[in-house]
Amino acid sequence: MEAVARVRHIRVTPMKARRVVNLIRGKQASEAMAILKFAPQAASEPIFKLVQAAVANAKVKADASNTFLNEDDLFVSAAFVDEGTTLKRFQPRAQGRAFQILKRTSHITVVVATPDEVANKAAAKKGGN
Repeated sequence: MEAVARVRHIRVTPMKARRVVNLIRGKQASEAMAILKFAPQAASEPIFKLVQAAVANAKVKADASNTFLNEDDLFVSAAFVDEGTTLKRFQPRAQGRAFQILKRTSHITVVVATPDEVANKAAAKKGGN
């Protein structure tokens, strides 16, 4: 079972969000949530909520297909951060000048999957070549 959760236009710079996402990539979903809960970075809170949403999406997907899903089996198979739109603001400076302030946003994607799903994809890919 594979489930995806995305958040777009979140007011966290992509570079700072990538630092947090790199902590959880490849980890078990419950372990990733524990890491994010105690991470000091500001980006860890929205990413924590995103991992929770991905787990919830996996539950709903399993219920819809009438299959059993153990939450402990889920792990973060993919997690990445893309750059979103940049808000441009101006700050007044001396002698009538202005400095541009770039407020960056991010698009964050988290994919959770079960190990057998990843193994099936790898086998299908290997057989296809």
